[in-house]
Amino acid sequence: MKIRDRGKIKWQPASFMPEGFAMTREMFKDQQRLAKPLIDEYEKEEFDQRIAYAMAYHLAVNLSVWDDGFTEQITGNVHYIDPLTKHLCVEVKPGEFERLAFDKIVGVTVVD
Repeated sequence: MKIRDRGKIKWQPASFMPEGFAMTREMFKDQQRLAKPLIDEYEKEEFDQRIAYAMAYHLAVNLSVWDDGFTEQITGNVHYIDPLTKHLCVEVKPGEFERLAFDKIVGVTVVD
Protein backbone atom coordinates (compact mmCIF):
# COMPACT_ATOMS: atom_id res chain seq x y z
CA MET A 1 0.00 0.00 0.00
CA LYS A 2 1.35 3.34 -1.07
CA ILE A 3 1.13 6.37 1.21
CA ARG A 4 -0.29 9.38 -0.57
CA ASP A 5 1.47 12.36 0.98
CA ARG A 6 0.67 15.92 -0.09
CA GLY A 7 4.30 17.00 0.43
CA LYS A 8 4.85 20.74 0.88
CA ILE A 9 1.20 21.58 0.32
CA LYS A 10 0.25 20.44 3.82
CA TRP A 11 2.65 23.01 5.38
CA GLN A 12 1.38 26.05 3.44
CA PRO A 13 -1.19 27.09 6.11
CA ALA A 14 1.68 27.44 8.62
CA SER A 15 3.45 30.04 6.44
CA PHE A 16 1.74 32.87 8.36
CA MET A 17 3.46 31.89 11.63
CA PRO A 18 6.45 34.32 11.49
CA GLU A 19 4.11 37.25 10.86
CA GLY A 20 1.88 36.10 13.70
CA PHE A 21 4.82 35.93 16.07
CA ALA A 22 5.96 39.41 15.01
CA MET A 23 2.46 40.81 15.57
CA THR A 24 2.29 39.20 19.02
CA ARG A 25 5.69 40.70 19.93
CA GLU A 26 4.53 44.16 18.82
CA MET A 27 1.30 43.77 20.79
CA PHE A 28 3.17 43.00 24.02
CA LYS A 29 5.57 45.87 23.35
CA ASP A 30 2.63 48.26 22.86
CA GLN A 31 1.15 47.15 26.19
CA GLN A 32 4.35 48.20 27.99
CA ARG A 33 4.31 51.75 26.61
CA LEU A 34 3.74 54.57 29.10
CA ALA A 35 2.14 57.95 28.60
CA LYS A 36 4.48 60.93 28.63
CA PRO A 37 4.68 62.44 32.13
CA LEU A 38 3.38 65.97 32.47
CA ILE A 39 6.08 68.38 33.60
CA ASP A 40 5.09 71.78 34.96
CA GLU A 41 7.10 75.00 34.84
CA TYR A 42 8.56 74.51 38.33
CA GLU A 43 10.01 71.13 37.42
CA LYS A 44 11.46 72.56 34.20
CA GLU A 45 13.10 75.35 36.19
CA GLU A 46 14.51 72.77 38.62
CA PHE A 47 15.89 70.74 35.69
CA ASP A 48 17.54 73.89 34.31
CA GLN A 49 19.16 74.65 37.67
CA ARG A 50 20.49 71.12 38.03
CA ILE A 51 21.94 71.17 34.51
CA ALA A 52 23.54 74.58 35.10
CA TYR A 53 25.03 73.35 38.39
CA ALA A 54 26.43 70.23 36.71
CA MET A 55 27.95 72.30 33.91
CA ALA A 56 29.51 74.80 36.35
CA TYR A 57 31.19 72.12 38.48
CA HIS A 58 31.86 69.59 35.67
CA LEU A 59 29.64 66.92 37.20
CA ALA A 60 27.87 64.10 35.41
CA VAL A 61 24.09 64.09 35.08
CA ASN A 62 21.64 61.21 34.85
CA LEU A 63 18.88 62.15 32.40
CA SER A 64 15.57 60.33 32.08
CA VAL A 65 14.53 60.62 28.44
CA TRP A 66 11.04 59.70 27.22
CA ASP A 67 10.96 58.32 23.69
CA ASP A 68 7.87 56.84 22.06
CA GLY A 69 6.38 55.44 25.25
CA PHE A 70 9.57 54.22 26.91
CA THR A 71 11.86 55.96 29.40
CA GLU A 72 15.60 55.61 28.89
CA GLN A 73 18.41 56.59 31.28
CA ILE A 74 21.40 58.48 29.86
CA THR A 75 24.39 59.38 32.01
CA GLY A 76 27.13 61.77 30.94
CA ASN A 77 28.56 65.26 31.12
CA VAL A 78 26.62 68.16 29.63
CA HIS A 79 28.76 69.55 26.83
CA TYR A 80 26.62 72.50 25.77
CA ILE A 81 23.05 73.76 25.57
CA ASP A 82 21.66 75.13 22.32
CA PRO A 83 18.72 77.44 23.14
CA LEU A 84 17.91 78.13 19.47
CA THR A 85 17.27 74.52 18.47
CA LYS A 86 16.29 73.57 22.06
CA HIS A 87 18.75 70.70 22.26
CA LEU A 88 21.13 69.52 24.93
CA CYS A 89 24.45 67.92 23.94
CA VAL A 90 25.65 65.26 26.39
CA GLU A 91 29.04 63.57 26.25
CA VAL A 92 28.18 59.95 26.98
CA LYS A 93 31.70 58.58 26.44
CA PRO A 94 34.89 60.47 25.67
CA GLY A 95 34.42 61.73 22.12
CA GLU A 96 30.86 60.35 21.82
CA PHE A 97 28.04 62.91 22.03
CA GLU A 98 24.28 62.58 22.08
CA ARG A 99 21.82 65.37 21.26
CA LEU A 100 18.59 65.42 23.24
CA ALA A 101 15.56 67.63 22.75
CA PHE A 102 14.42 69.61 25.80
CA ASP A 103 10.85 68.34 25.54
CA LYS A 104 11.96 64.68 25.75
CA ILE A 105 13.73 65.11 29.10
CA VAL A 106 11.51 64.02 32.00
CA GLY A 107 14.06 63.83 34.81
CA VAL A 108 17.48 65.21 35.76
CA THR A 109 19.72 64.03 38.58
CA VAL A 110 23.23 65.27 39.30
CA VAL A 111 25.69 62.42 39.87
CA ASP A 112 28.37 63.20 42.48
